[in-house]
Amino acid sequence: MNHSSPVPLRNLPAVAAVLEHAAVQALLDEHGRPAVTAWIREEVARLRERLRSADGSDSSPDELLEVAAAAVAQRSRRAEHSRLGAVVNATGVILHTGLGRAPLSAAARAVLAEAAGAVNVEIDLETTDRRYRGHQMLDAWQTLTGCEDALVVNNNAAATLLTLQSLCAGREVVISRGQLIEIGGSFRLPEIFALSGATLKEVGTTNRTRLEDYDRAIGPETAAVMHVHPSNYRIVGFTTSPPIEELVELARRRGIVAIDDIGSGSLVDVTKYGLPAEPTFQQSIAAGADVVLGSGDKLLGGPQAGIVLGTGKHVDRIRRHPLARAVRVGKLTLAALQATLDAYLRQTAEKEVPTVAMMAATLDSLLERARTIEQDCGRLERLKMDVRRDTAPVGGGSLPAAELPTAVLALAHAELSPDELGRRLRLGRIRLVCRIQNDAVLVDLRSVLPEDDSKICLALGLVDGGGL
Repeated sequence: MNHSSPVPLRNLPAVAAVLEHAAVQALLDEHGRPAVTAWIREEVARLRERLRSADGSDSSPDELLEVAAAAVAQRSRRAEHSRLGAVVNATGVILHTGLGRAPLSAAARAVLAEAAGAVNVEIDLETTDRRYRGHQMLDAWQTLTGCEDALVVNNNAAATLLTLQSLCAGREVVISRGQLIEIGGSFRLPEIFALSGATLKEVGTTNRTRLEDYDRAIGPETAAVMHVHPSNYRIVGFTTSPPIEELVELARRRGIVAIDDIGSGSLVDVTKYGLPAEPTFQQSIAAGADVVLGSGDKLLGGPQAGIVLGTGKHVDRIRRHPLARAVRVGKLTLAALQATLDAYLRQTAEKEVPTVAMMAATLDSLLERARTIEQDCGRLERLKMDVRRDTAPVGGGSLPAAELPTAVLALAHAELSPDELGRRLRLGRIRLVCRIQNDAVLVDLRSVLPEDDSKICLALGLVDGGGL
């Protein structure tokens, strides 16, 4: 290489020339001419700066054309990696917020295609009357939880904001200091109160709040007492907090509303899977809460949604608030949620709803799947794989610190570090997302859908062979 004199700028390839290169032409159908042309201009500009700084070597025009084409192809690969697309969640975290939380059931996925066309979102087909969104699921909610009415919005933060603004704006809501949680993304409950126009009235201390604390705080300006389940943290040790049943009784006696935010939106008793108890919709409704709030994409196992259940007069008032339109859900969410609830009605959620099935899976079944994958992968040249027992966090803003026994495939590559091996698996054609622990890449089957087991072998084979 000769860096004493810069390569003439006239050797730079023209944008049109790069666009005609065979490797670049292959990108046009996938990414479109405008995007590819923009990449070419950026890469040619980079080459120009390199040549001006005498860092281009004695490259010929043809060589610079190849450099530009290769750089554009690399941009294409980076763009593909950043696109929203399917991954195999092998982290062990069943409800992984970064990977979309609850995976949908096969029935929910199938109904999404059907719902992509015209569907009866807001029309009663028998009478042609205009109805509210989600009216088709009211019978299901009533059967499953015992509620009088139901409303679905786009997430539980929206459900909380809408409820407070509809029922409590301009008045006080009494809540324990220990329940002033941060929902996520720096979106804190006190901020939701401020947005709603309701006045937050804290009682008790971080770890101890008694029923009499609530009772003393209730006055003429009090609209409601609110109970919030701390889905993403635990306070342990010297703690006291009245259950929702006691708060409901107090609210009835004082003539105010009882709001219960159960967080994870469960419809099943997860203690039967060896997990800590989580409140369910039906338990809160049975306790007499006027309004119960929860998520659709956590322990319920459905799409992202905020669920509002409760008495007819309160839910109807929430539904009629102007903000309800701003946070309403679309037909795809409604369709997937309806299919998810159908599984609960059939009492087949443990088999059909992936989140529930993953929690219910036994260690023996996971170990059997791991050994089958190991056998199906056969002999790998540079990749060592061992089947091990481990533990997996449930995660995703639900069941903090709760873990389940699991089976993992521990991977070690002869040439790649664990970080690089994990990166290549994530960026491969299969997009296998694992976790790195104790200098090993772990493929944790607790969070892998059984139908994705075959993809694991393909992903490992590609990395073993040096490809992506």
